[in-house]
This record gives sequence, C-alpha cells and structure tokens, in this order.
Amino acid sequence: MHYPKEFRSLSIALKLTLLSFALGASAFAAEKSTAPQLIELAKSGNPALHDAIIATFEAKDLKEGNAWAGRGPDFFFAIDAPSQPSLLIDGAPGPQPRKLTGSSLWYAPAHIEPVGRLHSFHYLLDGKKFGGRLDLPAFSPLSYLQPGVPSGTLSPKITHTSKIYDGMKADYWLYVPAQYDKDSPAALMVFQDGGWYTDRNGNNPTLNVIDNLMAQKKIPVMICVFINPGDITDSPDTPTYRSVKAYSDKWQRTLKDSMRSSLYDTVSDRYVRYLRNEVLAEVAAKYNIRPDAYSRAITGLSSGGICAFNAAWQMPDQFGRVISWIGSFSSIQWREDPNVPDGGQDYPEKVLHESKRNIRVWLQDGAEDLELDRYGSWPLANLRLANALKLKDYDFHFSFGKGTHNSGQGAAEFPAEMIWLWRDYDPAKTAQTYEIEPLEKAKPVFRVSVANRESE
Repeated sequence: MHYPKEFRSLSIALKLTLLSFALGASAFAAEKSTAPQLIELAKSGNPALHDAIIATFEAKDLKEGNAWAGRGPDFFFAIDAPSQPSLLIDGAPGPQPRKLTGSSLWYAPAHIEPVGRLHSFHYLLDGKKFGGRLDLPAFSPLSYLQPGVPSGTLSPKITHTSKIYDGMKADYWLYVPAQYDKDSPAALMVFQDGGWYTDRNGNNPTLNVIDNLMAQKKIPVMICVFINPGDITDSPDTPTYRSVKAYSDKWQRTLKDSMRSSLYDTVSDRYVRYLRNEVLAEVAAKYNIRPDAYSRAITGLSSGGICAFNAAWQMPDQFGRVISWIGSFSSIQWREDPNVPDGGQDYPEKVLHESKRNIRVWLQDGAEDLELDRYGSWPLANLRLANALKLKDYDFHFSFGKGTHNSGQGAAEFPAEMIWLWRDYDPAKTAQTYEIEPLEKAKPVFRVSVANRESE
C-alpha cells in the first residue's frame, strides 16, 4: 500500500497511537453501541457506522423495520430496505433516513420529546406502512443514575423453598440502598417477575429511578425485593404439583409458566401469605424493615400486575401501595368450582361491592394490549377496574396509552409513578387514610368508543 510522504514521516510512537485507535474503533464496532455512540458515528461520517449497526441490531429487526436504540430524547433508527423509506414518529414525519454507501442500510438519528412518555414509530416503504412499534419509551433523566447519586447493593441470587407451595423453589434478589441504616427501619417494595427489573442499562432501569428519587427524598429509603415466580418441578406428587401439572396439560403451557400463572393470577390470599410468612420473614431477619402497610408497596406487570393488586386487596394490612402495569385482570385462573368462586375478571365487581380497602393504586395499560378470546380484553378489564375504583372513591390513577402488552409505557413513567405512589409519605407515621384526589374526583368516568372498525 502506498502512503503519502507526510504519513511516512510520522514518528513510530504516533504510528502506534494511530494503530491502537484503529484497533479500538474496530473492536468498538464489533460490540453493541448505545444510541449516543451511533449518533456520534453518524455525525462524524465514521465508516465504522456500518459495522456498529450490524453489531448492535438483529438482522431480523433491521429487515422488519423494528431496529432502534434510545437514550433520553436521543434515538437512532436503522432499517435494511431496498428503496428509500420514510420515517414517521408519533404519526408525524420524522427525519429523512440516509443510506449507507454500498449497502441497503438506512439510518436516521432523531430527537423525540417529551421524555418520560411512550412514543411510536413506523416507516412508509413504497407508499405502504412498514415495520415500527407502538412501544417506544423515551426515558427522563431520572431513569439514568445522576452524577453524585449513591447506588445501593444488589444481593446475589437467593433461592427460597416454600412450605405454602409444597416445595416450590423461587429465586429473589434484595436491593439495599446506600442510605440504609440498620438502626432506622426502612420502607419496603416488592417486585413480581423481579429479575426483569434489575438491569440498570436495560429498558426497565428501575434501580436508577429508585436511587435518584431516594437521593432527592421524593421516596423513602426502601429495601426492594425482586422475586421471580417459582418452579415446582422438583416436588412431584405434591398437591401444588398436581394442580399446576393439570393446568399445564389442559392449556398446553409449560410447567414453569403454569406455576407463574397459579401464583400470580389466582384470586386468593395464598400468594400474599407466602410473601408475608416466608419470603419477607427471611428479609426481616436480615434487615430492619417497617411492618406497616403505609410503608410497603408492591408492583408487577401482566399477571404480576394483578398479583400485586390481589396481594394488597387480600391483605391491606401488609401492602398499602400498588403499581400495576398491563395487569391481567382476566379469567386466566377462573374455575367452575364453588371453592374458587372468583377470577381476575371479577375484580371490578369486587371493588364495587366488597368493603373498601385502604390502598393507593396506579394502573397502566395500552389500547393495543392483548385481546384473547379465551380470557377477554386486557384494556377493557383495566378500564372497568379503573372506573370501579373511581366510583368507590379510591386513591387511584389510571394511565392509559396506545401501547401493546409491553413494559415500555410503565417503565417510561416509572419515576412519575413512584413520586405519585409515595407522595406525602411521612416516616413519623404508620398509617394514612387514602382519599381520592380532588382533581380525579371532579373528572367523569372513563368512556370508550370503537376505534378499529369502519363506520357502518
């Protein structure tokens, strides 16, 4: 290879520096890149952008027009297309995608606001709608660990063997904040499907939110329990195993998935007794946690969402605060059995006709959430529950968006959810009577209109 004279005259040290930089750029391109990194490569015209896109996104997502990366309001979109695509964000024209020379890859950096909200995108390709997704979370600064904010410690995985569930084994992790003082009892929050919440750099950056809000004193110092659904495989011939296996065989679901549904979707006090008597008893033996429901919250998504609500409903003396994302308030575990009379679909009626519980509830769902003939409509079930809570003057908030059965909206709103859930918390208190907010009380009930059919 021929080099210009100026390059040949460089010192050996400088040549080594340039070689090191080139090798570093090559290695960088071979790894997944963040949105800011991809945007910077695009701005500078760096030829490493091609390899960075290939390394960051799955080929299938590129072909199907679903590839994206984001940080805060800054997003990077990429698509493998034979002709010029047009990018639309929230239904409006976005930046024009640019083609990478010598390839069929197109890319577009974009700035999307507001943050702390769910957005959407899709393409027009040859005049037809193509690709995209309805669940595009734009995270606010509170979802990224802020400078100077101390971070706590996530424990190694802990495995618990249950007595209440006949030998079921479940994994959980404890998050202990940097501010924890063993001489001052901490608040508590329990997360169902807990492993999904522990990745700071993923699309559900819960730990960052908790650290930032504790540092700002917008939520109390709290210990968090991230618990996964259990596995009954190692306990055959027990009543729990037989029940779960029968459900698994009937609906052709895996044993682990059926165990999760039995835990989360069943309307009874069994799961919350398991938390209270077993898991939280273990936690309380290690850490000084507050026993009052005023200082305890519980959350989950999908079946974990109804599980969180059910736990607080069954034992409001254990949990006074609830967040449910895309909750499965449906008939998944309903049975024609006089000993098990209720299913998740009955919760609106239970709220309307049973004694009022002293709980505070944030519900979230999306218009494109699951519609399954077997179990009913997720969006309508959440809307019915929200209206029941409103008619009974519960302290609740219903955040209804356009998303699917996805954690995107809930995760994007998580800072706002936590601030709302723990608002006016006073560590000197052990109880509070929750009341519907005046602004919510003044609003009408939620109504619906048919949106997916042409007028007849």
